[in-house]
Amino acid sequence: MAVPVVDPSLKSASVSATADPPTDTRPATGRFVRADVLAIGAYVLLGVLVCLNYWGDVGNRVSSHLPTDHSWFEWLFSHGAYSVRHLENPLFSDRQNAPDGVNMMANTSLLGVTLPLAPLTLLLGPQVVYALYLGGALAATAATSYWVLSRRLVRSRAAAFVGGAFLGFAPGIVHHANGQPNFVSNFLLPLIVARVLRLGEPGRWRRNGLALGLLVAYQIFINEEMLLLTALACLVVVVAYAVARWRVARAQAGTFLAALGVGGGLALLLTAYPIWFQFNGPQSYRGLQGGVFHSWGEDLAAFVTFARDTLAGDPAVEKTIGLTEQNTWFGWPVVLVTLAAIVLLWRRSLAARIAAVLVAVFTVVSLGPRIRLNGVETGTYGPWHYVPDDLPLVEMMMPTRMTLVVTGAVGVLLALAWDAAARSGRPAPASDADLQSAATEVAAGPRRRWVRPVGYAAIALAVLPLVPRPLPAQQIDPPPAFITSGAWRPYVPDGRTLVPVPVPSNVHGLSTLRWSALTRHEFPVPGGYFIGPGPNDEGIFGAPNRPTSTLIYSTMDKGAVPALTDEDRRRAVEDLRFWRASVVVLGAHPREAVLRELMTGLLGEPRRVDDVWLWDVRPLV
Repeated sequence: MAVPVVDPSLKSASVSATADPPTDTRPATGRFVRADVLAIGAYVLLGVLVCLNYWGDVGNRVSSHLPTDHSWFEWLFSHGAYSVRHLENPLFSDRQNAPDGVNMMANTSLLGVTLPLAPLTLLLGPQVVYALYLGGALAATAATSYWVLSRRLVRSRAAAFVGGAFLGFAPGIVHHANGQPNFVSNFLLPLIVARVLRLGEPGRWRRNGLALGLLVAYQIFINEEMLLLTALACLVVVVAYAVARWRVARAQAGTFLAALGVGGGLALLLTAYPIWFQFNGPQSYRGLQGGVFHSWGEDLAAFVTFARDTLAGDPAVEKTIGLTEQNTWFGWPVVLVTLAAIVLLWRRSLAARIAAVLVAVFTVVSLGPRIRLNGVETGTYGPWHYVPDDLPLVEMMMPTRMTLVVTGAVGVLLALAWDAAARSGRPAPASDADLQSAATEVAAGPRRRWVRPVGYAAIALAVLPLVPRPLPAQQIDPPPAFITSGAWRPYVPDGRTLVPVPVPSNVHGLSTLRWSALTRHEFPVPGGYFIGPGPNDEGIFGAPNRPTSTLIYSTMDKGAVPALTDEDRRRAVEDLRFWRASVVVLGAHPREAVLRELMTGLLGEPRRVDDVWLWDVRPLV
């Protein structure tokens, strides 16, 4: 989530263009004060609160909302540790989807996090690092948002705290914390936006460009989709600022473009090979089959609804309008306060006007191909109706995620509103050309003592219902002792795979996917949870099913073993050869009885080794 409005007038250039430079009585930009320590400490406590349910049994609890995604990201932390430990190319993994492997750049691999944290993962394990990082990423996003707001946009530290808290812990962001830490890892985005909006500073175009290039390159290895959303937000901000301050923008254009060229060139230089690998390397793909996310527009009712994971939320509402992701769910008080802030600050604050433009543009864009209201698809077309579902890059985006930019704009408006209340009745700065002053410009006049308490109360009462609750977590069985003790090692020589039953997929095999994650990828497995190439090189979720995996999944779904034929047994051997299988392993499972019967019918009687059923298939393949 980006902080989409920060200092676009570029202070030094703006001051030179005006007769009276604005006053600024705040501490120096780099100074760290007690208020900063308290703010960041509060964010850390909120991060701990959000992850509280995991810590009761961190090794055996996963998200109740997205358990498969949670397991995938545990696997990713193990991937980072495995790549560092074995000095292997982190852009690809052969530890899942054997023998074809997985293109990690073409998936949400979070390499910018998992590689630096590899030593910690090797020391503590992926479950602990996942929980630590999840809370830390939420707090870090709030902290960098606070830092940018307090240094570039508002004078009141309390205003920056409110804005930072919303940007880091907004309902839509906390919703993604249910198994998708890549969408809460937004701590670089406020810094990227702030740097973009300083590119026009005279005399600093090289430094600003280089800093932007480094930030963008790093963000590519954290979340490319959020970077794209941030870039779109910055584009709207720059255009809106140019319209509002045409003369100043024209004077800055040359420096801005030069710095942008430096930043873009450096980012491309640093990421050219990984991006090429993403789209042209092994197991790359072109778009998603069927444009599955194209219709995922935001429900209009979601904007005024309280999210499940907030103090005021109700899980029951998910059955009606929560069918897609919960990216807004601000609740009606925040919507009312936001609209009031836009109206009251429109004439006084350039930042508020630009934030309002962002809210309007990205709200409309987020509505998808057909407008939804209270879970019902209406007959009214939305803007995405006119966007082809095979348009490169856009084809993989969910319209609803456009509202994450709206979240950023709302956070900025809340900070501006609080700052305006804090300075109510004080004289306005001499010129509003500088956004740092114009952001909270308040008309001069007699002091209105009621403005400050009423403003504080309205904002506080609007955001308090959105304080997050601990994320729901569910207990999951640990891997068999046969796996965790290393008893599998004599059965799986180098170059061969361990085939868990059920074979991991995006629907089945949550527990068996964790076998790989929690043993730090010491053995490769077939199948898995990822996006890879399917028919016509279009992306599909998981590996294409083979006859044996299809039999396993249908047996699990029906709870009964079908009549097996010699052809089924022949295909099973072919699949094992394709997977380069060494051993087939069935551990404790709700469908253990029928799965054991199925695999016995295909491969013969198993052996009981420790706490698993084992089929040694080396003689067959």
